[in-house]
Amino acid sequence: MPRPCSVLSLDVGRKRIGLAGCDPLGITVTPIKALHRGRFDDDLPVLQQLCQDRRVQGLVVGLPLDAAGQPTAQADHCLRYGRRLAQALQLPLAWVNEHSSTWAAGERHGLKGDRSGRLDSAAAALLLDQWLREGPDLKPVQGLLGGAGAELVDGGS
Repeated sequence: MPRPCSVLSLDVGRKRIGLAGCDPLGITVTPIKALHRGRFDDDLPVLQQLCQDRRVQGLVVGLPLDAAGQPTAQADHCLRYGRRLAQALQLPLAWVNEHSSTWAAGERHGLKGDRSGRLDSAAAALLLDQWLREGPDLKPVQGLLGGAGAELVDGGS
């Protein structure tokens, strides 16, 4: 179980980034309004401000793996985005397998087919709940440049 702290969870998609945060004690997870994607340089100031306002101490990024635990086409994009964001914000990072997280969030919250971003943020909240229960610990981004490796929680169920 990781050390509780204020963390921002991201469910990175091509059109939206689902967001969720937790309090510094890791007790309450709250979905945050999804960010409608632009270029990274357009997203960054919004995420910087959010991290500053929430006193974020780390990032949890969903990594889409298939049922066999292999990276999907979207996984490379998420890896690049997560690393780039962690470096820009100078925050440690942890990866969580987001396999089926969107489906699970849709089922749990009645949001199947939602395109407003609520589903994306509900999925980010599930990822953060899972990370708080199972880890892994946040790591400096320099330690993660070789890939997600063994520092990945298998989740989304």
